[in-house]
Amino acid sequence: MSTDPLYAVLLAGPPASGKSVLGAALARDIGAALLDQDVMTGPLTTVLSDVLGADGDLDHPLLRQATRQATYDALLDTAVHNVEAGNGVVMVAPFTTERTESAVWERVRQRLRQAGAEPRLIWLACPGDELVRRMRERAAARDRSKLADVRAFLTSPALRPPVVEHTAVDATAPMAEQLRQVRQALRTHR
Repeated sequence: MSTDPLYAVLLAGPPASGKSVLGAALARDIGAALLDQDVMTGPLTTVLSDVLGADGDLDHPLLRQATRQATYDALLDTAVHNVEAGNGVVMVAPFTTERTESAVWERVRQRLRQAGAEPRLIWLACPGDELVRRMRERAAARDRSKLADVRAFLTSPALRPPVVEHTAVDATAPMAEQLRQVRQALRTHR
């Protein structure tokens, strides 16, 4: 039996920074379960968006208020169940509150540690102009409000790096380099 710790990698970053792509590559690379918030909760959030008249805008205040806590509870609960079953996890989400409020981050860390994992927060750093370019290219409904007021988006909390312990990874680097940076962070914090 291996004595290496299981990892719970929390992969955060601004919209369009490449969280989902890096998350999938990293999960394959380290043999962990991939828990992508958009995949896990997206269909239900879309239904609620339609009911609330948010038109697919995931940042709509009514939608955010109605779903934020349940979305993150589902993500964290699923991660804990995987870790307790002996699986490392890669969790993909913005983690805005978790990365900007030390007390919230500490509760998440403690819950994952109690389950048997070593939590690591990875921040995908990406310049604002590149984020805007990527959002225009993907043309997703969830980006409409951001692109309608680019100046507000570029000064929003969504682009601010974590205030808690984390490793920044260059989201403009090739995927092999991003993976190398994450692997290095995992080895360094052993």
